Amino acid sequence: MQMLDRRLFLGTASAAALVPAQLVAAPANGFVMWHSPGCGCCLEWAKRMEASFKRKLPVVETGDIQRVKRAQGVPQDLQSCHTALVHGYAIEGHVPPADIQRLIRSKSRIIRGLAVPGMPAGSPGMDVGHGRRDPYKVYAFAPNGRSTVFATHG
Repeated sequence: MQMLDRRLFLGTASAAALVPAQLVAAPANGFVMWHSPGCGCCLEWAKRMEASFKRKLPVVETGDIQRVKRAQGVPQDLQSCHTALVHGYAIEGHVPPADIQRLIRSKSRIIRGLAVPGMPAGSPGMDVGHGRRDPYKVYAFAPNGRSTVFATHG
């Protein structure tokens, strides 16, 4: 586990200012995922979240997923196929639920969210129907778009 470099996040704006009210379908301690229609790996990830958090994850299909990503402050270089809001944190892509729970326990006010860029084989939701497991990193990102490694898997 790598320590987060606090200097990376200095001088950032409030995360709440980045999230327009019309794109937040859950309260700060709530749970919601946005994805493009027809993306099955997103739904597999949602199942993992529901099992791990022991509650239903509302899934919102949208034809403009890029608008959601911008509203949630997800840096362009960290984007993936779906975006979620969990306990006020933006979660991008196939982030393992255990990493999300670790972030929530930290109660960090400097981290806007976590992201797994792309769709690495073996990550939660991308591990169905094959045995391939590629190594991947989970990044923490700040409201100013800067990021650092939060966890490494594989």
